Amino acid sequence: MVVFTVTRKETTPFDGQKPGTSGLRKKVTVFKQPHYLHNFVQSTFNALPADKVKGATIVVSGDGRYFSKDAVQIIAKMAAANGVRRVWIGKDSLLSTPAVSAVIRERVGADGSKATGAFILTASHNPGGPHEDFGIKYNMENGGPAPEAITDKIYANTTTIKEYFIAEDLPDIDISVTSVSSFSGPEGPFDVDVFDSTTDYVKLMKSIFDFQSIQKLLVSPKFTFCYDALHGVAGIYAKRIFIDELGANESSLLNCTPKEDFGGGHPDPNLTYAKELVERMGLGKSSSKDEPPEFGAAADGDADRNMVLGKRFFVTPSDSVAIIAANAVDAIPYFTSGLKGVARSMPTSAALDVVAQNLKLRFFEVPTGWKFFGNLMDAGMCSICGEESFGTGSDHIREKDGIWAVLAWLSILAFKNKDNLDGKKLITVEDIVRGHWATYGRHYYTRYDYENVDAGGAKALMAHLVNLQASLPNLNKVIKEIRSDVSDAAQADEFEYKDPVDGSISKHQGIRFLFADGSRLVYRLSGTGSVGATIRVYIEQYENDSTKTGRDSQEALSPLVEVAIKLSKMEEFTGRSAPTVIT
Repeated sequence: MVVFTVTRKETTPFDGQKPGTSGLRKKVTVFKQPHYLHNFVQSTFNALPADKVKGATIVVSGDGRYFSKDAVQIIAKMAAANGVRRVWIGKDSLLSTPAVSAVIRERVGADGSKATGAFILTASHNPGGPHEDFGIKYNMENGGPAPEAITDKIYANTTTIKEYFIAEDLPDIDISVTSVSSFSGPEGPFDVDVFDSTTDYVKLMKSIFDFQSIQKLLVSPKFTFCYDALHGVAGIYAKRIFIDELGANESSLLNCTPKEDFGGGHPDPNLTYAKELVERMGLGKSSSKDEPPEFGAAADGDADRNMVLGKRFFVTPSDSVAIIAANAVDAIPYFTSGLKGVARSMPTSAALDVVAQNLKLRFFEVPTGWKFFGNLMDAGMCSICGEESFGTGSDHIREKDGIWAVLAWLSILAFKNKDNLDGKKLITVEDIVRGHWATYGRHYYTRYDYENVDAGGAKALMAHLVNLQASLPNLNKVIKEIRSDVSDAAQADEFEYKDPVDGSISKHQGIRFLFADGSRLVYRLSGTGSVGATIRVYIEQYENDSTKTGRDSQEALSPLVEVAIKLSKMEEFTGRSAPTVIT
């Protein structure tokens, strides 16, 4: 047995190692600086309770982006030196973010061990490669991201760190084969378990969904399907679930081989970056002669986000979570006994609110950040949740889950079509969405992003909006002068959230204008660094007249868009006459 020693290395702090809600993300060139990753990992070990390090079991894996394989070896050596008992690594260092959450919560080692946390190596939907992004975040024993109390402590440690510990003579682990390697160090035995990346996650999915009914749909000659992993880690799960378990055709999968640089693409599942899927689904600029598939979906780099498409039809993330919630009890065995509650992030459209109201479900509106959903789920208050930025999930884990969302949609399609796979026309994605609008009304929705605007101008714009909220009569006067055909504002505030579980208060989460007809305008400021700020404007028009739910989205939204831009004096404060991105 290889015996290793522990080396104490002197170091000095790096600026800017403050982890956000999704961990620490920087360019690969930054992470490759001597001691940079080591400092952050040691600061994390030092921030955790001693029993979550000494003698503990931790998971280390990620989306396979460039620098992951080096990072895994460094973290394994540092874990050994810090007294960790076991490190679990997904084969080839691959584990999707939802799978890491599942492994922490569900996997039991051969010796009965359970993981107490994980280092996840991902920068999510950001590009990968030698000159692109790398990221690292720590997840806790519940499978969810570290809470602020821990990330604040990690950051504080990075500003004062003087030393880190590493087992330099521990040999590199062969992560290309599943095996357990055993070593011995100053504090006793240390094992590294390289395990199959898909087994635990697939087992969990099979306990949630009726794979038999989904399989009947997928093998039906009338149903065609396409899944694009954008060369992210979702590819290994897509092959195992859709092909091996559910019998779909190999040709249904696009870009399902994980690559360190995501094939040179941007692994963000939206209409802009999932170009190949968008074309194949008949939503591209060029008209293909081939008939598009009935159902299409895409994932981001670490497989926690999803985009759902029907034939020539885009499903907004806000509609998607509402439709899953409305159909879950009938279509998904895991929810047969009912939903504990539903939740959405504040900028997400109110489509879910209307479902909750009609089905008499507990409903929560939370700030952006998955940890808020996790708190509700740990307290047994929420079953299904989602956010407008292509994230959907449930209480089976404590992360958003892209493949779960796709299986939820396939379950709904299978349930709706269980009696007509043989002869009649299939009920399509578009039919389901339009049927939902007929029942619950439609939330026309768009997001305008103004990127890299002057931070001073951005702050002045937000202050101007807060001032407008002081008097509703005056506010409505200004609105009517812009557009007389827009409903009155019934409420105007700065969103503040009091967590019903731990009582913590999150302030300044965005400026809201709520209209009497159920429409909304929301303004959020993100990032006020040296490169400027991003202003996000969320514009939502509610329509419950079923004769008007089929209008063109831009046409239905145009009065409110005009109000949003003129009310905020966008051009005056930022010099921008148009947004950088429209979603």
